[in-house]
Formats: sequence, C-alpha cells, structure tokens
Amino acid sequence: MDAEQETRKEGSKMARDVSRKVPRDFNLHWGEGQIVEEAYVEGQYHQPSIQLMEFEDGSVSIRFCYYNQHGRFQRGPLIIGEEEIGLLRDSVFENERLHALLRELVI
Repeated sequence: MDAEQETRKEGSKMARDVSRKVPRDFNLHWGEGQIVEEAYVEGQYHQPSIQLMEFEDGSVSIRFCYYNQHGRFQRGPLIIGEEEIGLLRDSVFENERLHALLRELVI
C-alpha cells in the first residue's frame, strides 16, 4: 500500500470514528432525539449496526442498519453474515440498555 492509499484509509477511519460517537443526534420525519448506544462491527463490505434511539419524549426504539465501508449510513435492509454474528453479539454485550431490549425480543 502506498502512502496515498494509507492516508485515504486512515482518513476514512478517522471520519468514521468522529461521526459514530454516541450520543449523537438523529432526525426522522416522525421525531428526533439521540442515538444513545450502538453495537457494530467492521465487516469486509459494510458495517452492520444495531442502535438504541432515544426520542425527545423519552421513548426508545431499536434500529437495525448498516454503514458502507466508508462509514456512510445506508438505506436498505441489514444483512449480517455468519462470520459477523459473534462479533456483533460481543458488541451488543457492551451496551447495557440495548442488550436488555434485545433480550426481550428473543426471549
């Protein structure tokens, strides 16, 4: 990898790190609030993510989404490969509220 490619790689990683900090704001046509917890993994082709979204009125929702390899949010169905399941599970365990809500979903 040459110096230019390394700089681009580091630049995209840095941009991803800055834009993915929590909490961070979101704005949907039915409400706004903050993403307060996020579990995600760096996949080969995308970054699967599960987010705990807290609305201004105090209600919470879970969003299953993904970001492209450059860290940009994508509108489409989340597809998680077998090799990413365990890594995503480990990331979920690091997010207490998100983990508790997901347990309610599957148990």
